Amino acid sequence: MNPKVDQYLIDGCMRCDFGATPRCKVHRWREELDMLRQIVLASGLTEEIKWGVPVYTLNGKNVVNIGALRETCTIGFFKGALMSDPHGLLMRQANIQQSRVIFFTSVDEIVRVKDKLADTIREAIEVENSGVKFVPVINPEPIPDELLQAFEEDPVFERAFYALTPGRQRGYIIHISSSPRVQTRLERIEKSKLPIFNGIGIHDKYHS
Repeated sequence: MNPKVDQYLIDGCMRCDFGATPRCKVHRWREELDMLRQIVLASGLTEEIKWGVPVYTLNGKNVVNIGALRETCTIGFFKGALMSDPHGLLMRQANIQQSRVIFFTSVDEIVRVKDKLADTIREAIEVENSGVKFVPVINPEPIPDELLQAFEEDPVFERAFYALTPGRQRGYIIHISSSPRVQTRLERIEKSKLPIFNGIGIHDKYHS
């Protein structure tokens, strides 16, 4: 086990101002995240911290990650679109093509599908071992290149963005795209990360 993940379960990802405070989303889901951690570790994957969250790798390749959103905790599969998912656990978030995710809201939910979840993790390892590559479909949505790059560099940010309602997603896309200057678009993305991670829209009133 990686001691940095022990710290994550105590303080959270430290990506926002709520890290190491009772308002951190990780605090709410600590027991569930620890259970998911133990299930993934039993698969033999290597435990790391990337983008501030636990990521489980095979020969340096990302396979699975766990994390917390405001209303749920999650286990994500980086190549979920290539998996057969015989137990029907994986869910696709809007506009995310390759990865798939499972949402949990209690320990009991995890316990009920523990064996199926272990099977799903084993399939994810098999997919990674196979070397098969995912070929994305060109995204018809007018998402600015800078935001797509931010998603590629930070899948956790991508997942938080697509956890927003479609209206909130559209608000951020319009806000970021409306500047003709690349630097301004990049600055708007950085300023938007904290509210996005907290499920807040560009037009919502933000309460710190």
